[in-house]
Amino acid sequence: MHTKNEQQPSEQRVKSMAYRNGKAVGEVTSENISEMLAAPDTFIWLGLWQPDNDYLRHIQQEFNLHDLAIEDALTAHQRPKIEQYGDTFFIVAHTAQKVRDRIEYGETHLFYGKNFLITVRHGASSSYAQVREHAEQCPEQLARGPGYALYCVLDFIVDNYLSIVGEFSTQFEEIESRMFKTEFDQKAVRQVYHLRRHLLSLRNAAVPMQDICGQLLHHDGVLPKQLRDYMRDVQDHAHQVIMLTDDMREMLTNATHVNLALVSVHQNEVVQRLAGWGAILALPTVVFSLYGMNFKDMPELDTSWGYPLTIGITVAGCLWLYLKLRRAGWL
Repeated sequence: MHTKNEQQPSEQRVKSMAYRNGKAVGEVTSENISEMLAAPDTFIWLGLWQPDNDYLRHIQQEFNLHDLAIEDALTAHQRPKIEQYGDTFFIVAHTAQKVRDRIEYGETHLFYGKNFLITVRHGASSSYAQVREHAEQCPEQLARGPGYALYCVLDFIVDNYLSIVGEFSTQFEEIESRMFKTEFDQKAVRQVYHLRRHLLSLRNAAVPMQDICGQLLHHDGVLPKQLRDYMRDVQDHAHQVIMLTDDMREMLTNATHVNLALVSVHQNEVVQRLAGWGAILALPTVVFSLYGMNFKDMPELDTSWGYPLTIGITVAGCLWLYLKLRRAGWL
């Protein structure tokens, strides 16, 4: 039984295949990498998952990869970026996928050369098996070299962003309807916070992806001309993610402000009503407290109609004050 740090090469190498003229010509092993790389019109698409130091160093020697890029690929937790080392490009992309009801994030590191593409996955990341299957169904595009495979991987990553944003849109509409109430909803406020945090994480992943696609498009000879439109499509999708996340974050902020305003207005209305009833009740309180002081010489104290007169005046005063406050909107 192998521990996590004792992964076998088969566990680290998810799939490795050589392609010639858009068709798979055979699986690549540690022993025949050099032979496949030397074959004309052939490129290698190697997929790795959390490889250990020894195996990745072996890959470094076979593909002549730069030490700094290998160190980044080993440690993970890198910021999204694109760097060029000679004829090889090193790309770091953040990935996102929905696991049950949670959004988990990971990284994919890509080494892109004229006759190879190496993907190194870390953390939460969907398998690229379906990406490879999709690419193999387009042999005329795959025949253009590893550039099409690179496009397929980046497009898959960005499309995952879009699908998650789409799910957030449904959640956003539900939260928004709950925020336009006069009652303070603590659960809805917590959901707004968590949703804004996820939207910010997606935006932080999509912004560098837009720059990565831009740099790949502006470097001459990196991508075949026929694939530039495809990469621009990925760039456009990344821009779409940025716009959608910005819009939703802004609307969530506005909804929170509206909710606080509605709650504040409702509280002010309650305070006004309490103040109005307090003013009405203050009138009989003052009158009856005066007559309860037992002074000898008080108005109408010794007359038979003094009591009903006092009660009548008090009731009339309360009714008059009620009507005035009602017209003023306090009651």
